[in-house]
Amino acid sequence: MTTPLVRFAPSPTGYLHIGNARPALFNFLFARRHGGRFLLRYDDTDIARSKDEFAEAIAEDLAWLGIVPDETFRQSQRIADYDAAARRLREQGRLYPCYETAEELDRRRKRQLARGLPPIYDRAALKLTAEERAALEAEGRKPHWRFKLEPRTVSWDDLVRGQAHIDCASLSDQVLIREDGTYLYHLPSVVDDIGSGITHIIRGEDHVTNTAVHIQIFEALSAALPAFGHVNLLTTASGEGLSKRLGHLSLRGLRESGVEALAVAALAVLVGSSDAVRPVSSLDELAGLVDLAHVSRAPAKFDEHELEALSARTLHHFDFAQVEERLKALDVPATEPFWLAVRGNLAKLADAKDWWRVVAGPLAPVIADADFAKAAASLLPAEPFDATTWKSWTQAVGAATGAKGKALFMPLRQALTGLDHGPELAALLPLIGREKALRRLGGESA
Repeated sequence: MTTPLVRFAPSPTGYLHIGNARPALFNFLFARRHGGRFLLRYDDTDIARSKDEFAEAIAEDLAWLGIVPDETFRQSQRIADYDAAARRLREQGRLYPCYETAEELDRRRKRQLARGLPPIYDRAALKLTAEERAALEAEGRKPHWRFKLEPRTVSWDDLVRGQAHIDCASLSDQVLIREDGTYLYHLPSVVDDIGSGITHIIRGEDHVTNTAVHIQIFEALSAALPAFGHVNLLTTASGEGLSKRLGHLSLRGLRESGVEALAVAALAVLVGSSDAVRPVSSLDELAGLVDLAHVSRAPAKFDEHELEALSARTLHHFDFAQVEERLKALDVPATEPFWLAVRGNLAKLADAKDWWRVVAGPLAPVIADADFAKAAASLLPAEPFDATTWKSWTQAVGAATGAKGKALFMPLRQALTGLDHGPELAALLPLIGREKALRRLGGESA
């Protein structure tokens, strides 16, 4: 395989959501798996809607996922390249001016539908004489420019879908340039893919028809074709499309909620594939799991509850080195024994603060039976404590009091932690220490 150069090309017109993360991750992981490079391209030719704040947010959200591009640029910096390509297409007769207004085109489509005809552009503009074009421009009309498709079937071997083909005779000639001279998505995308040397274009299946058009533009510009792959789209659990309006599903919304980035990444690319969704410890591990040939053709349904569960399971697999700095940022001066003790009881990393308070104190103990607690305190062995201390101590307390099972363990848990649930006390007791344990067993806040 040619060393891959892939790209993710968002429009900086809003925040990324988990649906956008899917193609970004597929491209990044594909490059990582095959030793390639990943390019971030801002498709910002829509000057009115593109904003710097969204471009900065996109970079920040990708970094949270662990995606750091090898190169970044903006299409607004390359207008001269698009102008040159447009000139070439005009010279070939493949780019032609059209003068219909949006209202006129809408009426024409409705008439075609009423007559049982497909609502594609009828190329009426090609029949205009030079005098007629001049007269329209004298009225103040400015042309938009369409790409003249060759009426043939375009085929390619899709990295995801296998053999794919589109009959371009069934498509309207795409508008490439607006009346105001600005470019729509198609031409800049192809020109930049050519100029950057993109080898593989991996995007959503909503671009399948676009790919047929783009292949004809590649060919008209005498450029080699990249490989194409179209992954299924991520939908809500009820099957609705994701959009930028779903703020809580934006990457920054998920981040602020405490969801683990690796869980978002794993669910975004593994859901809707033949590979089971499961926790991963790194993007390298995830890259080894992602195979475009295993991506399903059916819609991939994103379930928020599944993400929450996967986030917790991801956290439970982290070693201390992966969370040490993040715990410090939470003001949890944790150690590896603390992390290993509590990680299995965390839904989100911030929950570690609650368990640190249990260990460090002070907390108000819950004493159900003062005599039982006093007897337990008298049997608490001397330090140092280790992983065997809890078992030997509770055996001694059980023998002295006759308590068994829940009647033995629950009063001790409530006295030591103030709670009736939590991590294994065999791991927590050495962290709490003998002094605090004795004070809590005596009913003191410690």
